[in-house]
Amino acid sequence: MNLNEYKKQAAWAALNYISPGTVIGVGTGSTVFHFIEALSTIKHLISGVVSSSDSSTILLKSKGINNILNLNTFNSLEIYIDSADEINSSMQMIKGGGAALTKEKIIAAIAKKFICIIDETKKVNILGSFPLPIEVIPAASSFISNEVIKIGGKPRIRKNVITDNGNIILDVHNLCIHDPVLIEKKINLLPGVVTVGLFALRGADVILMGTNNGVKIIEK
Repeated sequence: MNLNEYKKQAAWAALNYISPGTVIGVGTGSTVFHFIEALSTIKHLISGVVSSSDSSTILLKSKGINNILNLNTFNSLEIYIDSADEINSSMQMIKGGGAALTKEKIIAAIAKKFICIIDETKKVNILGSFPLPIEVIPAASSFISNEVIKIGGKPRIRKNVITDNGNIILDVHNLCIHDPVLIEKKINLLPGVVTVGLFALRGADVILMGTNNGVKIIEK
């Protein structure tokens, strides 16, 4: 079985956590694309979707899921389903490979339950092998690059990418993140940072991990 099948396994398993009449927070990325396919099979049972990105919204609509709701109308959501670029045993994540980290973090913050759907390669002991994305306003890119160099990172502007919010992404390589909460707080305090792709202060509640032996469920 290949990684795409592991992703698909995890994505379809997420349907077991959806109650009829619920508004679903939906993330972004290749594993989430499988979840959207799965969600389309029960679209008549849900009340609507809050989407984390333009790309997910386009895919949702292509699958006949047209009740896309405005995030600003919600103070809380029952459930948020998204993937991760890396996740550790404390359920802290690096996210943002799809450049949707800001809205993803907002949805995660208001969700009562965050379910992370991954293939088994995304589970790591220490975060940082995957470059850490930071969404920054363009005028701050030089300043923030210099600041992350001070903590050992090697920042690179992601080429040909503008976020849904009109900003740029700095991908920080060479970080070994032993204290994700500390690094998240430190980077978030830098002027010009919109969001850092560390989800440590608000991690996942459930991991659904596709493996060669089926879906492994990890809960807090």
